[in-house]
Amino acid sequence: MTRTHVAVIDIGKTNAKLALVDLDTLTELAVVTRPNTVIPGPPWPHFDVDGHWGFLLDALARFHATHRVDAISITTHGASIALIGQDGQLAAPILDYEHTGPDALNEAYNAIRPPFAETGTPRLSGGLNIGAQLFWQFDTDPGLKARTRHIVTYPQYWGYRLTGIAATDVTSLGCHTDLWNPFKGQPSSLVARLGIELQLASTRKPNAVLGPILPSIAQQADLPQDTPVYCGIHDSNASLLAHLVARTPPFNVVSTGTWVICMTIGGDTVTLDPTKDTLVNVNALGDPVPSARFMGGREHDILMQGNSVEPDDTDIATALNEGPMLLPAIVSDTGPFQGMSARWVGTEPAPGTGLRSACVSFYLALITSHCLTLTGHQGPVFVEGPFARNTSYLKMLASATGTAVHAMTSTTGTSEGAALLARMTDSSTEALQEEPTISAAKDHAAYARRWSDLVGGH
Repeated sequence: MTRTHVAVIDIGKTNAKLALVDLDTLTELAVVTRPNTVIPGPPWPHFDVDGHWGFLLDALARFHATHRVDAISITTHGASIALIGQDGQLAAPILDYEHTGPDALNEAYNAIRPPFAETGTPRLSGGLNIGAQLFWQFDTDPGLKARTRHIVTYPQYWGYRLTGIAATDVTSLGCHTDLWNPFKGQPSSLVARLGIELQLASTRKPNAVLGPILPSIAQQADLPQDTPVYCGIHDSNASLLAHLVARTPPFNVVSTGTWVICMTIGGDTVTLDPTKDTLVNVNALGDPVPSARFMGGREHDILMQGNSVEPDDTDIATALNEGPMLLPAIVSDTGPFQGMSARWVGTEPAPGTGLRSACVSFYLALITSHCLTLTGHQGPVFVEGPFARNTSYLKMLASATGTAVHAMTSTTGTSEGAALLARMTDSSTEALQEEPTISAAKDHAAYARRWSDLVGGH
């Protein structure tokens, strides 16, 4: 049977989602979401995977009844890993990577982690390095390592629950874990140092079929027993995938959400600086990708305080001419301006005003532009996710980078990219629809230069 409807499990840091994607048109036929609420513990802050599971099974049944589900694919945020016990259940809850517990063992962990030159991974705070998570969890719970039969990356945790097959994928292991050498395409030396060589599940390509769903899942979700499940992919790489198979380098993809991830394909050769939250991601083909990131969605939410107002022409003109500017960083433990304290230059616009929306959008665009400079951007920039609907952001990004910016119109590129795993073996790929070009403007470019001068002395 031709597989045209792919149900995509899409677990972001903010929301969990199930989307049904039509492979012929790469459009979402149905979408349901629930908040990705963190449970405080014990034994540590962790994700509500059982709540997600019930939600997903119910939505799969409804999608199949109304549209038909031909296959299942998976995409999730990075920096998360699941420890499967000898009984097939979680040996411990899946740690929220923002928990600061692992920082308590920084000195000991730093003594064993591989250098940036081996992994392309910077040392990050909390549990953002999966190696640091494991090191801390094994120390906190001394019996955990012995209870663990399989270690799987987060997309494959959902694949495991669906199929009973344990796996990891290259994009999730290549997402600042410290566990992967992206230049050799193999586990890093840390895997042996942690003594998990036999527990770390075998690595597969994201488009590999793990297997059919378990009979119990077929019954619960009222799906055919031969419904295939694809291995799955890290969410930023899901956004990149549609471009990777359709475009000729050089180009850049900016994946936006809780995190803004800037990825450059075929750009200038650059020396990445791990102190600026640059890193080497691994794409769905297994190739290294220079990347930079910051918590743009989180910063937006903090700054807007739930009162986002669309700026009008007067708001934009006031921002550009009177020049209220926000300097980095709101979330100062990640991104290219780590350790800097945010401040306003000029009068801070009031929350709930169009002027504040304009200034915040400009700030986020200018951080994005700086990240793209760090990755050696060349060619057009394609913006995926919520920021693709923010005209003020797009205009400032085009002006600051001096390159064409395209806003992708899909609700999120992650679900579309994960669905594409089901047709990566096709001999032909359709070109992506070309979106209207957002061009630079002189007044925006002048604002960007003033901002850069101020940041340089900040």
